[in-house]
Parts: sequence; structure tokens; C-alpha cells
Amino acid sequence: MSHIPNPQLTLKMIPNSQAGWDVIGAFALNFNGFEYWGSFEACGEKAETAQKIYNNSAELPASLTLLRTCLFFEQRRWRHYGYAPDEPAMRYIRALVAAIAEHVRQGQRE
Repeated sequence: MSHIPNPQLTLKMIPNSQAGWDVIGAFALNFNGFEYWGSFEACGEKAETAQKIYNNSAELPASLTLLRTCLFFEQRRWRHYGYAPDEPAMRYIRALVAAIAEHVRQGQRE
């Protein structure tokens, strides 16, 4: 996995939120949530909490780092399952990608 730090992330690097899972999944690996948070457990806790909030209120994390953490964790989750995300998961994943793009567009890099 090649890591792209938040300050180096550009809009051109971010796939369209309607891109296929293969494109989005590959992009997700440009951030290593396990490394950033120090463990699988810590990364998973952040991602699971964010997903629960999204499922209850459609709210996404306010920081670029947390958005990328969630997208990374979704990639790892679905790779572990061995198949592509279902439609509800893709709605969440697409929302994450759109929010990542919006953060970069606005210059919000944390």
C-alpha cells in the first residue's frame, strides 16, 4: 500500500463517487488506517463508530483523516468478506468518497 498524506491529496487522485468498487477500493488503500491509528482495533473502533452514526443520522465524520480511515476500513472489510460491497454499503462508501473530495476541494486537510 502506498500512502498519500492528506496535504498531498489532490482532487485528481480522488475517484468520482460513482466510480466502480475496484477504483474506489484501490484509492482507499492510499491511506493506511491501521498504521495511522496504531492498530487494527483502534482503526476499527473509529470506523465502526462513524458507520453507526451514518446509519442513524446520515452524518459523516468532520475530518479528512476520519473519512479516509472509514473508507480504508470499508475496503479491508469487504476484501475480508471476499466479495464487493452490497448496495447499502456502496451508498455509505460513495458518501465517504464525495466527502473526501469536498474536504480537499475546500482545502480542509485534517
